[in-house]
Amino acid sequence: MALPIKKKEKGTEHGIEVKSFYYPDETREFPKGKLEVVNIGGQLVARAILEPGWKWSTCVKPLAKTQSCEAPHFQYHVSGRLMVEMDDGSKRECGPGDLSCIAPGHDAWVMGVEPVIVVDFQGMAEYAKASIRAV
Repeated sequence: MALPIKKKEKGTEHGIEVKSFYYPDETREFPKGKLEVVNIGGQLVARAILEPGWKWSTCVKPLAKTQSCEAPHFQYHVSGRLMVEMDDGSKRECGPGDLSCIAPGHDAWVMGVEPVIVVDFQGMAEYAKASIRAV
């Protein structure tokens, strides 16, 4: 797939701001995944690409230093299957075309052999950044 031509303009032109995940403002890598973060309209939007075998509690928990994921998520699921388990034990599977609103206090993992790609509109400001918080 050819990458789109990167526009040299910066900022907003005539009230229109366009950004691309092909050229994220920040990329955060962690075991079996990465997060591409774009700041647009004063909001952070992120695309998470999670490989088969990715699980929050084994791949991100060491960075977050919390018992479970404390980030709220509002996500559009592009591909793959993601299982989410809340701290109370309730589970929900998400797949392509789904929208999910996930409260803090959960674990999640990739199901199957297809990578999971989600676009997250909430909760990514500190996601997958190393924390200095003690366990």
